[in-house]
Amino acid sequence: MRGLLSIVYGVAAYGLGMGALTYFIGFSGNLLVPKSVDVGGAGASVTHALAVNVFLLALFGLQHSVMARRGFKDWWKRIVPPAVERSTFMVATSVVLALMFWLWLPITQPVFWRVENSAGVALIWGLFALGWVLVLVSSFLIDHFELFGLRQVFARMKERPVPETQFRTPLLYRFVRHPLYAGLLLGLWAVPVMTAGRLLFAAGLSIYILIGIAYEEQDLVHAFGDRYRAYREQVGMLIPRLRSPRVTAEVHSAEETI
Repeated sequence: MRGLLSIVYGVAAYGLGMGALTYFIGFSGNLLVPKSVDVGGAGASVTHALAVNVFLLALFGLQHSVMARRGFKDWWKRIVPPAVERSTFMVATSVVLALMFWLWLPITQPVFWRVENSAGVALIWGLFALGWVLVLVSSFLIDHFELFGLRQVFARMKERPVPETQFRTPLLYRFVRHPLYAGLLLGLWAVPVMTAGRLLFAAGLSIYILIGIAYEEQDLVHAFGDRYRAYREQVGMLIPRLRSPRVTAEVHSAEETI
């Protein structure tokens, strides 16, 4: 019975998380949603809007960073069953994002850039789409269903332990260590019109991403030790690193044994 309840909860959390992510794409790009980073919530002063928006960004960063850390997970699993720990993380993230979508106050002036050339606009929207495609592809490369909590609840249903995370560098991870975050950054910054509010949104989340990468890599070094340190030395964090053929061959050879 508990296994079935875990699956129901996990599937609901997955749907909630995917819905929040989909709305986030529209929200960040002012696309096909009723309220977005530059649309809705008019009438507030710039000072009030700045205070509210900075608070929302800080709340997201705090929730996401704390709940994703290994130490918090170890403590949290004493309260929440391990099978639904990731699903609960997805629910909490979705709630915080929903608050951001609801309470965010646009700041439409000044405009820092505005691309009006049709070819330029098409190129920028192409980069925006590429960023979100990178996010989706990267999630499947590292196990999309474990990332969103489904694998854990189905393992509980079958009374099987979830396999321990293995250090692998599939496809995109051979060129950059964090292609998912690289895609997020591309999606945040590749817009034809950059307002003050949009700049705050992109800069705030970019700072969170860079801080999150630092903490995540600490956890990865703790989990995989010298294997991850060697990988970090050879592969760029967000941008492919120019390397000599000899170094590239060494990296490829090392990956074959992982």
